[in-house]
Amino acid sequence: MTTTPSVDWLAIAPELALGGAAVLVVLMRAILRQHKAAMPVALVVTAIGILTAGAMLAWQWFDVRDNGTITTLNHMVRVDPFGVFLGIVVVIATALAVLVSVSYLRREELEGPEYLALMLFSSLGMVIMTTANDLIVVFLALEILSIPLYVLAAFDRRRLSSQEAGIKYFVLGAFSSAIFLYGIALVYGATGSTSLTGILQFLAEHTLFEKGTLVAGMMLLLVGLGFKVAAAPFHTWTPDVYQGAPSPVTTFMASATKAAGFAALIRVFATAFPLYRADWRPAVWVLAVLTLAVGSIGAVLQTDVKRLLAYSSIAHAGYVLMAFQVGTVKGVEAALFYLFVYTFMVAGSFAIVTVLSAHGDADHSIDGYRGLASRRPVLGSLFVLFMLAQAGIPLTGGFIAKIEVFAAAADAKEYVLVVIGALATVVASFAYLRVSLAVATNPTDAAGAAGDEPVAASASGGGGGLAVLTSARRVDVCTGLVLLVAAVMTLVLGIVPSTFVDWASHAGFLL
Repeated sequence: MTTTPSVDWLAIAPELALGGAAVLVVLMRAILRQHKAAMPVALVVTAIGILTAGAMLAWQWFDVRDNGTITTLNHMVRVDPFGVFLGIVVVIATALAVLVSVSYLRREELEGPEYLALMLFSSLGMVIMTTANDLIVVFLALEILSIPLYVLAAFDRRRLSSQEAGIKYFVLGAFSSAIFLYGIALVYGATGSTSLTGILQFLAEHTLFEKGTLVAGMMLLLVGLGFKVAAAPFHTWTPDVYQGAPSPVTTFMASATKAAGFAALIRVFATAFPLYRADWRPAVWVLAVLTLAVGSIGAVLQTDVKRLLAYSSIAHAGYVLMAFQVGTVKGVEAALFYLFVYTFMVAGSFAIVTVLSAHGDADHSIDGYRGLASRRPVLGSLFVLFMLAQAGIPLTGGFIAKIEVFAAAADAKEYVLVVIGALATVVASFAYLRVSLAVATNPTDAAGAAGDEPVAASASGGGGGLAVLTSARRVDVCTGLVLLVAAVMTLVLGIVPSTFVDWASHAGFLL
């Protein structure tokens, strides 16, 4: 007789909520077809799925905190504070991205129910990844989250840049998945197991005199996951995909995907390979330095806001890698807190980009944002806030997040890495301040100084340009809610961060 593993249904309740909502959206779309109620019904189902998943994650947090870790499905799923914390981050990011998408889908006349179903399926893969305790489950989760994202990146079929983004993301994503799968094969060949705890147990009980196969497998796993978190030199897809994909999709990729990618990266190496830190930490050190350098310098060279935020995302991945590289519990805590803070900063930034983009979502030149503060003071002030937060200015969550990372590295005596991180912060700050200055500068003054026509005229020309200075489009309720939540959390995390730092410290562990 076939023996099936026992299933703790409450342990996988968040995944069931997201997957069930996604399937229900597809079914409702098939039933309603072109009926005008299709989109409202899809939104309601999506909201119920996300809220249910969030409630289940909250329940899991208190349960594992009081009763300990839950393992199910033959130990292939491990529900612990680490996974629940990042699961909550993923659900929050998904909710923010969905809210930003509502007015965008209506404005661009895109198929809403299909879009929402894809976002839910991708979020399902991300939540699975946060609790995966087996390399096979990690791979399956990676594919579940990636395939819908490929489609979402190319969702606006009328824009060549969106189609190009989808193709580039698909080709490089498939390549990285193959590398990751080969890494799994090598690790299995060296240890005889794909279970993370099984690998740890084997390595603790056996001494490998020839560890080349294992080290090669670890490096390939690092490459495959490095692609998902946009770590240099595996970042090359990021600027083009972020620029070409619909802005709400970029919001989703920059926040939720990064959290899920780091969830897998940290869990795999901290759980399965802690005894081989001396082999993988130097590689992570190099990745962190390269990612900080490429992201910071690349952001300075950009003239397009979405590409600038893409390189900014790369740089932020460098800080998380920096925290993880130290190989301590404090480092993991700093990485978790950084991911939590970054979710709100990037969601707020891309929400404003979405509001200010004209029909076609094509032109996001920095010059097009000139004078935003004088014409739309609230949006301009919020955009400056999010830029300064990403730069790490005091009284913002970005400042506390960077301090936590630097403190973890300093405690581990990684002083060179601290210096490199500080220099990268200074370099990247130039890019953020340049955007902030453009927002605060009067376009007529800038044009008069140069002896040219007003910037507003050039920014609105051709190809459905930026709507910052030419449109009085009002911020819809859903996007306004995202901006409010993002701004409040960015300030709260910078002024009174102790509660959230403690929350991250309860979730930060290495096994």
